[in-house]
Amino acid sequence: MIRTMLRMRARQGCEPAVRSAWGTIAGRIGGLPGNLRHELLLDALDPRGFVVVTEWADEAALGAYRDGPVAARLAELVRPLTEPAGPADYPVLREDGTGDSTVYVDVELTVPAPRLAEFHRGYPEVRARMAGIPGYRREQLLREPGSDVHHIFAEWNSAAEFLRWIADPAHASAQAGPIAPFLLDIRRRLFHVVPDGGGRRQPTTGREADVHRETDVLVVGAGPAGLTAAVELARRGIDCRVIDKLATPAGQADKAIGVHCRTMEIWEEQGVVREAMDAGIWLTGNMVFVNGVETHRMSWELPGLPYAHLGLPQYETERILTARLATLGVRPQRGAELVDFTQDDDGVTATVTTADGGTETVRARYLVGCDGAHSRVRELLGLTFTGGLGRFPQLFMLGDVDVDWDMPDGHLLRFLHETDGRMDGMLVCVPLRGERRYRIATLAPPRFFAQTGGQDAPPGFSAELGAPTLADVQAALDHLAPPGTRASNLRWSSVFRISHGIVDRYRDGRVFVVGDAAHLHPPAGGQGMNTGIQDAWNLAWKLGLAVRGLAAPGLLDSYETERRPEGEEIVGRAVRMAFTDELDREDLKRQFLQEMSMLLSYANSPLVGETLSDPDALRDAPRPGDRAPDVDGLLRRGVGHPLRLRDLTRGTRHTLLVYADESADDAALGAIAELCADVRRQTAEEVDAYLLLSPDAAEPRLLAPPALRDADGRFRAVYGVTGTGLYLIRPDGHVGFRSQPVDPDALRKHLRLVFGGAR
Repeated sequence: MIRTMLRMRARQGCEPAVRSAWGTIAGRIGGLPGNLRHELLLDALDPRGFVVVTEWADEAALGAYRDGPVAARLAELVRPLTEPAGPADYPVLREDGTGDSTVYVDVELTVPAPRLAEFHRGYPEVRARMAGIPGYRREQLLREPGSDVHHIFAEWNSAAEFLRWIADPAHASAQAGPIAPFLLDIRRRLFHVVPDGGGRRQPTTGREADVHRETDVLVVGAGPAGLTAAVELARRGIDCRVIDKLATPAGQADKAIGVHCRTMEIWEEQGVVREAMDAGIWLTGNMVFVNGVETHRMSWELPGLPYAHLGLPQYETERILTARLATLGVRPQRGAELVDFTQDDDGVTATVTTADGGTETVRARYLVGCDGAHSRVRELLGLTFTGGLGRFPQLFMLGDVDVDWDMPDGHLLRFLHETDGRMDGMLVCVPLRGERRYRIATLAPPRFFAQTGGQDAPPGFSAELGAPTLADVQAALDHLAPPGTRASNLRWSSVFRISHGIVDRYRDGRVFVVGDAAHLHPPAGGQGMNTGIQDAWNLAWKLGLAVRGLAAPGLLDSYETERRPEGEEIVGRAVRMAFTDELDREDLKRQFLQEMSMLLSYANSPLVGETLSDPDALRDAPRPGDRAPDVDGLLRRGVGHPLRLRDLTRGTRHTLLVYADESADDAALGAIAELCADVRRQTAEEVDAYLLLSPDAAEPRLLAPPALRDADGRFRAVYGVTGTGLYLIRPDGHVGFRSQPVDPDALRKHLRLVFGGAR
C-alpha cells in the first residue's frame, strides 16, 4: 500500500473554498483504479491548515493518478485558494516497508468533544517533552472533519529508535503523560519512504527540509512599520513572513510616544483603535516656555478631528499590532537576522540566521526592509543618504520619571533657554500613562560629551557611557523647568545622538525600504514611527495587487513617487523645528494638522487624476491625492441608523462613489449601473461601488450598485458634487480619481494605471 500526503495552507478567508474544492474532486479520486483511501484532514492546531491523504494499491495506480486529469484538476482548484507551496513536506510512503532511515508513525486516537479542551491543554507539553527524545524529529496533529478522530503523525530518524522508545514502559508517563488517558485505545501504522526511480530517497521533513522556505513577501523588521505592512498584506490574503533580529520585543518607552490623528484613522481600519485608546492617554495640547516665560499654549482638541493625538509608548504599539497580526495567522520570527539576499526577475532569495544558530534560505516574490536606523536591507542595497547623513553635534538624554509640578494634564511641554538669541538649553516633557509620569528629553550632561572626545559615538554608546542618573534629570529641571519642580522614581534612562537624512531611492527591483530604513529625523512629535506606518500603509495595498497579478506595470513605482517627497518634507521640517520654540506661529492649527498627517496629499502623483467639465467645479472639495474626509448622515434601506462614509470605504479594496441629484433621469441612472458593473469586471471585483443620492433625488429600482441617501446633504457639502459626479477612493483612504459629470471613459483609463493586470 502506497500513501501520499499533501500539505496545504489556505489563504486568509479561503478555508471554506478549500473544503468545497475538495468536495468537488473527492468522488473522482475515489473512482480511480487502485484508490484505497482519499481524505481531507484538518490541522488541529491551525484553522487554515489541511492535509490531503490518498492511499493506493501500488505505485502504478499512484502514477496513473499523478499523471492524469484528476490530480491536475485538484491542483487547478486549490492553487488560487492556498499559499504558495514550499518543498514537499511528506514524501511518498509505503506501509510496513523496510528501511533503516526515516520512519513515519500514524497514531489514530479518539478525543471526545467534551474532553477536547483537556487534550489541547496537555498536547503542547507532550510535544515539548518529545523534543529531547533521541531519533524524534517532529509531528503534526490532524483531525478528521466532523469526527472525534485525531491523528498524531510523527517523524523519526529510524524505526529502531521509535520502537526502542515504545519498548520503554516509562515513556507513557515521562513523555505522553498529559494525554495518556487518550492513548489507551489507538491504531498505529508505520510507513517508510518509497525510493524514487533512481534508487534515491525523496526529501524528508527533518531539519534539512526546513532550510528552504517560500513566501509571497518577506518583511524584515517587526517594528510598527513592519507590523503594519504585514497586517495589510495578511488582510488581503497575501502570504508574508516577518523576521526580527531582536529575540524579545522592547519593553520600555525609549522610542516614539505620539500617535498621530491620521495613524489613529489607519488603526480604525485595521481594527486596533480601541485597544490603542484603552492602553494610551490623550495628548490634549502643548505649551512652550522660553527663558521661563510661557510663549504660547495650544489645545490639540480641535473640532472635526476623527481622533485626537494619542500618547502610547512604542512597545505598546508593537504589542497591539503583533496581537492583530496573530489573528491573521502570522507571527513574527524573533531572533532571525537577515544576512544577505539576491534578487532576480521572479523574486528575492534571502539568507537568514535563526535564534538556534541555524541558517535558512527564504524565497520571496518581494522583500520589504523595515529594519530601522541600522538597516541591513539598506546596507545590502547600497542606498546612500541624499546629501549625506547629518548628525547633530549635541548628545541628548532620555528618562522616564515622575514629575511633581503644577502643569495641565495631557500637555506636551517644551522649555527652551536662549542666550543672545541662541538656544543653549532644551527640555521636552511628554506625558505617559500614570499619575504625573513623563518621558523627558534634554541635553546630556557635559561629562558624556567629554567621554566621546567630541566624535561620533559608536553604536551602543549609551551603554558604554553609562546611564544618566536621577540627579542628572533633576539638574535639567532645575535649569529649565518652573522653580520647585521635583523628579522622582527614575525607571530607565539613556543617551543618544540625533541623525537625520533620507535615502536616494525607496525601491530597488523587488526590494523596498520603509520607515527608519528609508529616512531618519529628530524624534520631535513621533514623526519617525508615524511616517513609517504611513509608508507601509501606502506600499502594502500596491504589493497586494502585484502579488495577485492585478497591478499595472507602474503601480509599485508609485510608492517611491508618493512617499519620498513626503519623507523629504518631514525630515526637513523636523530638523528646522528641533531647536526653535515654534516653526510657524501665524497658523498653529494648520501646523498641528500638518504634523498629524491630516493634510497629507499625493496631488503630484501620476497615479491620481480628474476630469471636470468646469475648471471651477469641486474647487473647495478634496482633490485627487488628498485624504478623503469622512462624513456621516448616510441612510441605507434596512439599516436603522445613519452610516458614515468610512462604513463604505473600509476594507482592502477601492471604493467608487457615484453621486446623483434630482436632475439625473432613468437613463443616467441606468448608465451608472452599467458603469459600476463594468468597473468591477475590469478590476477583477477589486472595486466596491455605491450610488449616493441627494435628499430630493428619486430612488431608482436598481439591484446594483447599492444606493444610499445623503439625507442631510453632508456628502454634497464636503465633496462639492452637483448633478452627477464620482469619486474613486483608494484602499489607503486617498482620492484616486474624480469627475463631474460622470466620465466613464476617463475612469476606465485611470483604472488601467492601477489594475493593468486585471482581466
